[in-house]
Parts: sequence; structure tokens; C-alpha cells
Amino acid sequence: MQPHLFTPLTIGSVTLRNRIGMSPMCQYSAIDGFPTDWHLMHLGARAAGGVGLVILEATAVSPEGRISPFDLGIWNDQHIDALARLVRLIESQGAVAGIQLAHAGRKASVNRPWAGGKPIPPDAGGWPVVGPTAEPFAPGYPTPIPLDQNGIAKVIDDFTTATRRALAAGFRWVEIHAAHGYLLHNFLSPLGNDRTDDYGGDLGRRARLLLEVTSAVRAVWPSDLPLAVRLSCSDWTPEGLTIADTVAVSKLLRERGVNLIDCSSGGIAPGITIPVREGYQVPFAAQIRREAAIATAAVGLITRPEHADAIVRNGEADLVLLGRELLRDPHWPLRAARALGHELPPPPQYLRAW
Repeated sequence: MQPHLFTPLTIGSVTLRNRIGMSPMCQYSAIDGFPTDWHLMHLGARAAGGVGLVILEATAVSPEGRISPFDLGIWNDQHIDALARLVRLIESQGAVAGIQLAHAGRKASVNRPWAGGKPIPPDAGGWPVVGPTAEPFAPGYPTPIPLDQNGIAKVIDDFTTATRRALAAGFRWVEIHAAHGYLLHNFLSPLGNDRTDDYGGDLGRRARLLLEVTSAVRAVWPSDLPLAVRLSCSDWTPEGLTIADTVAVSKLLRERGVNLIDCSSGGIAPGITIPVREGYQVPFAAQIRREAAIATAAVGLITRPEHADAIVRNGEADLVLLGRELLRDPHWPLRAARALGHELPPPPQYLRAW
């Protein structure tokens, strides 16, 4: 019997060949937002390795929305052709090409991790950051400019225009990044948002920007193409977002045309202890799937083929997204298929090693 991990998943007009996806992972290797040869190698290898879905890393909808100066970008029409080349490569290997649209908010303007990851001062090329309030992410980080109504309107327009560009580039899957302390999560979490206007207060008002962005994206993204949202399902502290909050938000997102919730967690503030262990975020995906009646993706320390298969078989999630494990082994799906007794041949160029 075919393992559940290797059954197709259809959402709208898009069918993934299996339930394995590559989670968005920043490579910090772009130049002025443009992908480089590194991206061709990195993304193409995982598509050839057998995943059903490849989601590009957090791709900035505006220059100020970049995490670092080396992030991918989609704020300019000139980015379209370069991104389209990545789409063609991914799809030529049988995977569906997706893109994560992102705005880093108050966590923007930092260096890449192997250069220290610290905030970049203005005289070294740093830029002003924005957020719901003037509260910095952590000591030593820049003070955000609180977004007023014009600033909020610009964010919504940036996501909308980026979505049009993603469609023009040929992507068939869009994910809105609303996790890990970046702008939309910053608005959503009570740990990052103490505004007193219509974008702060109770959960419904804190979710307003995310819902407005989602509605605007869905309005220009074809109804038959999948739209996902990555959420931090818990802030891992009673004062922050809880899984009950995330279930409620997921219901609102489903009503606005979202097809799948990508279930991550954390990132809103430093110093919070997260109980990291194998599959530690899978229960979030299971609860949201069950209580919000929406498809989910499980992510986070999923490394064993048997575990990934069980997640799908037991109805805990519809899709398993792998991050670090695919960095270690681009051909993980081929190895998983063999471990589960399923025949998944490699690209014909590699058949001599099969």
C-alpha cells in the first residue's frame, strides 16, 4: 500500500506529487533582491530530490521589509524575470514552485547570520524599520517607526503588488509570512502590539492588518491557486499568543480564502524558552486542522520518514514541510520512499546510482 506521505495533495487546480514540501529558509545570498547562482543550485537540487513543493525563502515585498541586505526581493518589476527562471527550474523537476511574501518589520536591517546577524547602523547601510509601535525587538535594535494609516496602506499595497508579480513569474503557490516576530506577527501578538487604535487591543483588532493583507492578496491571486499563511501558533508564554488564539485567527483566514496554515511558532521576543524536541509543533497543526477546519502543514524537527508518514496518516497535517533536514540531505524524499517501501525513482540522470 502506498505510504500516505507519497499520496498526491490537490488544492484548487494545483496537485503536489506528494506531501513533502521544502520549508522557506533564508539563504542571505541575493544581490539587490535578485537571486544568484546559489539559489539555482539550492532550489533545483531539492526539486530534483523529490519534494512535491518548493517554497522560496522569505521574499521582501519592499526594500525596507528585508531582514538583511541579502534577502530575495519582489518589490520591483525587474525581479520578475529572475524569479521566473527559478520557477521554471523547480517545475521542470516535477515540483510546484511557491513563494513566501514577507515584511520583516522591526526585525529588519540586520546582517546575515555568518556575519554576526546584528543590526546594521545607518552609516553602514542600515535603514529605518517600522512596526506597530516604537518598541524595539531587543536592546541594541533600532527603534521602529510606528505605522500610521498611510504606512499601513503602503504595506497592504506592497503585498498586493508583490502577489501580482508572483503570478507574473509563474508561481502556483503563495504563502504570507505572519510568523517569527516579523511585521504581521508583530501586529498580531499582544507581546508586540499595545496600540489603542483599530489595529490594537483585542485579538480581532490585532489581527486586522493580517486580515486586510490576506483579503488584498486573495483578491489578485486566482481563486484556484493555493494561498497559505505561516503563523506562529504560540508565543510560548501565557502573556503572548496561544494556540486558542491561533485557531480563532485561522478560522478568520479561512473565511478570507486561505487554503492552508503553515504551523510554526515563536520569534516574537528574545529570551523565551521553547521546548524544542522532535515534532514539537505538530500538535499545533493537528489542533488547527481539527478545530478551524482548514488544511495545515507541520514543520519543525521532522526528520524520520516513519514520523512524517504518520503525521499525514493520522490526520495531524495535510503536508509536511522540511527545513534543516533538506539542507542536510537534498534527496531526503528518495531515501524516505525507499524506507517506506515506495518506489520513487530519481531524475534519469542519476539512475545509474539507483
